Amino acid sequence: MIVHCAAYHDGHRIEAPADLAGALAAARAAGPDGFVWIGLFEPTVEELDHVGKEFALHPLAVEDAVSAHQRPKVEAYQGSLFVTLKTLGYHPGGHVVTVGEVMVFLGPDFVMTVRHGEDSPLSGLRAALEQDPEQLRYGPSSVLHSVCDTVVDGYVEVATALQTDLDELEADIFSPGRVGRDTAGRIYGYKRQVMSVRRATGPLLEPMLALERGARFVRPETAPYLRDVADHVARVNDQVDGMDRLLSDILNANLAQVSVQQNNDMRKISAWAALAAVPTMIAGIYGMNFDHMPELHQVWGYPAVLVLMVVVCLVLHRVFKRHDWL
Repeated sequence: MIVHCAAYHDGHRIEAPADLAGALAAARAAGPDGFVWIGLFEPTVEELDHVGKEFALHPLAVEDAVSAHQRPKVEAYQGSLFVTLKTLGYHPGGHVVTVGEVMVFLGPDFVMTVRHGEDSPLSGLRAALEQDPEQLRYGPSSVLHSVCDTVVDGYVEVATALQTDLDELEADIFSPGRVGRDTAGRIYGYKRQVMSVRRATGPLLEPMLALERGARFVRPETAPYLRDVADHVARVNDQVDGMDRLLSDILNANLAQVSVQQNNDMRKISAWAALAAVPTMIAGIYGMNFDHMPELHQVWGYPAVLVLMVVVCLVLHRVFKRHDWL
């Protein structure tokens, strides 16, 4: 649905009808620096078709804006520029990264934002830009930069929160006596969240560099700002790569911990089995009912055998203890 529609000139909002056609007419009548900014949230096919006809948008771009689930990209059409970005939200309680999308249509006298998903960072963007006429006077290009900058700032916040949780995960996993069955599952869960961030940030660097180098309907004055956004994307990509490598290292270290723990357990089991084997062997020999064992007919024979079992078991226990097998 259409959530907002307003006309601007020279960085200031001007009086205009609330409907799209009236706002566009008012912006064009204001002069060459006039433009209209329309915002839509999860629009229907009919709504986007109507807006697309008003702005002469390319049908392929309109189709992408309806279906969403697009890769971050920049596409130039005859009458507009189409930019797709993924938005990210992070919920530390559930350790889940949520993904949405923002599409921006840019033309000489209009800019249109199409949002998909609840975790949208653009709720206060229009009010913030209206408080900065110096920035808004660059027209649709300033809105494009602000949208990109706000989305990428969201990436930084998500990456920082995720890094904090990963540090806590690392400390928890390597704490003494913490080798649990759920550890590998937790690590893979975090790897899935990191992958969600990477799918949003990784493909965005090239489109941002393309906008910074110059694209149709993008004013040269905004190039330094777009370059700064591209730098932030590059830093987030480096941070995401670092988190992915850290998770792989944690997983490998955890598997090594589990292997060492299993070896220790097997060593202890083997030691106790050896202790049990000695009296079992001696008792087995004396249980074969041989008659030609002189000590069987002596009063000290039975106690001597019991003492022998105890002494051998104590010696083995001391040896295993000294070598840290028990």
